[in-house]
Amino acid sequence: MENVEKPWPALWSLVIGFFMILIDTTIVSVANPRIMEGLNADINSVIWVTSAYLLAYAVPLLITGRLGDRFGPKKLYLSGLVVFTLASLWCGLSGDVRILIAARVLQGLGAAMMTPQTMAVITRIFPPDRRGSAMAVWGATAGMATLVGPILGGVLVDGLGWEWIFFINVPIGVVGFILAMRNVPALSTHPHRFDIPGVLLSAVGLFLLVFGIQEGRPTTGAPSPGPSVYGA
Repeated sequence: MENVEKPWPALWSLVIGFFMILIDTTIVSVANPRIMEGLNADINSVIWVTSAYLLAYAVPLLITGRLGDRFGPKKLYLSGLVVFTLASLWCGLSGDVRILIAARVLQGLGAAMMTPQTMAVITRIFPPDRRGSAMAVWGATAGMATLVGPILGGVLVDGLGWEWIFFINVPIGVVGFILAMRNVPALSTHPHRFDIPGVLLSAVGLFLLVFGIQEGRPTTGAPSPGPSVYGA
């Protein structure tokens, strides 16, 4: 454990970014009909807006966790937050579904850089007797993001347009960066040797697993907007 006098401000600073990246795993689904209309795209292309993010998020997690140990979790978290925030702006400005998918890949990579660092920081700055409470906050944040994502997405899409499900990340990302810069300590690093073949095989296996889940049944036809979002 690292000697940190006030670990809770660091945790709350990390929770902001963690909450934001988890919301983006669900918030896009309610905007699919509007994205199809706005970008003149078909349903299979729009589904890749979500699939690309999930793949780019899930596949690099093993690598980014080790990179955090080697270069410092704070540095990697802040770097990932910058990538995620700029990619969110790019998503909102996209005028073509292929550009949007590319921006979502970059967004997922930023999220993958951030997520392992939140867990690493918690386990290193909290003493064992308070670590359970900190992990409970971390887990509750994940659960809350799952619930809030579709609701927030519906409100933003109805009120401001589908672009705002991405634009909203920009001010949140800036605030999260400032707070993390101030409150998250710079922890000691540990050099690691990378098992390159193992990393590549794990990445390929995870990619195929997530790809199979996402694309196992190609969807045809237009999606139903749903009464809770569009009032139909």
